[in-house]
Amino acid sequence: MNRGLVIQFFIVTIGLVFAIRLLSIQVFNEDYKLAAENNVIQKIIDYPYRGLVYDRNNSLLVFNTPVYDLMVVPKEVDLQDSTQLCKLLQITHQEFVDKYAKARSFSPILASKFMEQIPNNLFASIQDQLVSYSGFYALPRTVRDYSSPVMANTIGYVGEVDRRTIRSDTTNYYKSGDFIGITGVEKEYEKYLRGKRGTRYQMVNVQGVVKGAFKDGEYDTVPIPGENIQLTIDLELQEYAEKLLKGKVGGIVALNPSTGEILTIASYPSYDPANLSGRDRGKNFLEIQSDTLKPLFNRPLQATYPPGSMFKVVQSLIALEEGQLGPDEKIMCEGGLIGDHAPPGLYDVRRAIEKSSNNFYFKVFKRVIQQGYDESAFLDSRIGLEKWHNYITKFGLGRKLGVDIPNESPGFAPSLSYYDRVYGENRWKFSNIYSLSIGQGELLVTPIQMANLCAIVANKGYYITPHIVKSVNNEPVQNFARNEVGISEENFGPVIDGMEQVVLYGSGLRARMPDISVCGKTSTVENPHGEDHSGFMGFAPKENPQIAVAAYVENAGWGARAAAATASLIIEKYLTGEIKRTWLEDYVLKGDFADKKVEKVEKRDTLQLKPLKEVAATLQ
Repeated sequence: MNRGLVIQFFIVTIGLVFAIRLLSIQVFNEDYKLAAENNVIQKIIDYPYRGLVYDRNNSLLVFNTPVYDLMVVPKEVDLQDSTQLCKLLQITHQEFVDKYAKARSFSPILASKFMEQIPNNLFASIQDQLVSYSGFYALPRTVRDYSSPVMANTIGYVGEVDRRTIRSDTTNYYKSGDFIGITGVEKEYEKYLRGKRGTRYQMVNVQGVVKGAFKDGEYDTVPIPGENIQLTIDLELQEYAEKLLKGKVGGIVALNPSTGEILTIASYPSYDPANLSGRDRGKNFLEIQSDTLKPLFNRPLQATYPPGSMFKVVQSLIALEEGQLGPDEKIMCEGGLIGDHAPPGLYDVRRAIEKSSNNFYFKVFKRVIQQGYDESAFLDSRIGLEKWHNYITKFGLGRKLGVDIPNESPGFAPSLSYYDRVYGENRWKFSNIYSLSIGQGELLVTPIQMANLCAIVANKGYYITPHIVKSVNNEPVQNFARNEVGISEENFGPVIDGMEQVVLYGSGLRARMPDISVCGKTSTVENPHGEDHSGFMGFAPKENPQIAVAAYVENAGWGARAAAATASLIIEKYLTGEIKRTWLEDYVLKGDFADKKVEKVEKRDTLQLKPLKEVAATLQ
C-alpha cells in the first residue's frame, strides 16, 4: 500500500475521533452545559401540597407542614467555610464530610440533598445566614402532620420513593425525591392526594443570591395541589374508641349499616402517626417495627380470629333459608353432644341465640350438612358443605370484602378442597367438621367482617361494601356495591329477636341501655396460646339501625365482659353524643376483666333480670 495513503488515512481517523468527541461533549453530553449554566441558572422542583384529609364532619385530620431540604452543588462549595456552617446546621464536622462526599459522588456539578426536612423553626433561625455560603440553597416542601394521634394504621404514612418504585412505575410519574403513600388511605388514594410537581428556573449570582426568574419564567410550570379527601370516620368517635382500647390488644369497627360507611376503625396497640413523618421517620419506624406488640399491624383488617358464638347467627339464617329449621320450631337439647354452658331443654332459634346453646347448633348444622342428598355420608356431607360454603362467602366471610384500605385479610372459610387436602377426597364427613357449628374449628374472621355481618342482619339481607372515603374534592364516591346474601327478609325476624334477648337477659347484659334497643351476640373465642379472646357484635336501634359494631379484645376472657362493654359504649357515644353509664366506662378503662368478684356476680341468673341501676351498682 502507498505509504502516503496510510499516513493520510491515519490523520483522517484521528480527526474523526476528535470530531466525534467534540460532538458528544457539545451536543449529547449535558454535563458541560449544566456546569456552565449552573453558575447562573438553578432548576428548582416545586413539590405540590398533598391533599388534605377530613373526617365526616369536616374536622381536619391530616394536613401539611413546611420543611426544607438543603441542596448543595459540591463544585461551588468553599470548604474553608465548613466549620462555621457546621455550627449553623448543628452537625459535626464528620457529618459534614460524609454528606459532602455523598453529594460529590452523585455529581460535583449537579445539585443534590445535603440535609433533608429541616423543621420550619430551625430553618427560620438560619435562613438569613445561609446566603453567605456558596453552593447551598434551600428547597421548600411539606410533610404530613396530624390534628389527632389516632388511626395511624388506617390513614397510613408517606415516604420518599425508592428505585424499585420508580422502575415499576408504568405511568412514569415518579422521580427521585418524590413522596408517595406507602400504607393505608395514603396509599389507596395516592393518585388523588399526590398532586403534580412544578419546575422553576432562576438566575443566581456566584454567591448563590437569587437575581430573578430565568427568561421571565417562560419555562416554569406551576405545581398542582393534590385533591382533598373526606373520610367517613367520625373523629370524636374514633378518639373515644382508641381511648377504650388503650392498654389492651384488639380492634373495633363501627359501620353505618345503610351506607357501608366506616364510622370508626380502631386498632391497639398503635402509634402516633406524627412519628412516621419528618426527618426522624426512619429511626422511629425501626423502633415501632421492633415492638413485639406489633403496632404496625392493623387488627380490624388483618387480625383473624375464630368467630365463636357470634357465628351462630349465620348458622340460624342458613338453616332457616334452607328449610332445615322453622322460625318457631323447638328442638330438645339434652346436652352431651358438644360442650355446652346452656341448660338442657327445649330451644327455638330465639332462645338458642339468647342462651348460646352449643347443642342446638350442633343439631341445626348437622341438618344443613346432611340433607340426604346421597346414601353415602361422605358424599352427602360433601354436597351439604359446598352449599353451606356458598352461603358463607355471600356473607363476606372467607374472602376480602373489598374495603378501600390496603392489606385486608380474607380470613378463612374451609371449603371442599381444604378438607380434601386434610383428610383425602371422600374421606371426611360431618363428624370431622362439626366444630364449625359453633364458630370454632378452621373458621377465621376479621373484626371488619364481623361488623359487616352485623350490618347484614341489621339490613335484613344485604350490605354495602364497607368503605372509608366519603368524597374526593367534594365529589361523592359512589362505586360501592349493594351485595345481597341470599337470605329471605322474613328469616331475619327471629334471629334479631334472639339478639335483642341476648342483651336484655343473656350474656350481652353490659350492652343494655335504658332508652336504646340494642341487638347483639357475644363470643368467648378459644385461644390455644393463653386466655380466651372476648368478642361481641351488635347494632342499634333495633328499628331503623344506625350503627353496627364488632369488637375483639384479646386475652380478655368472656365476650360478656370486655367486648360487649366496649362495643356498647361506642353505640352509646355515637347515638347520644355522651356517656351516661360512667360505671361501665370506668370498668372498660380499668381493663381488669379477669376480676373474680365480677365473675362470681355474672354467674348469678338473677342478675340478668335486675333493673339496670342495680346491675351497675353490683359491677362497680
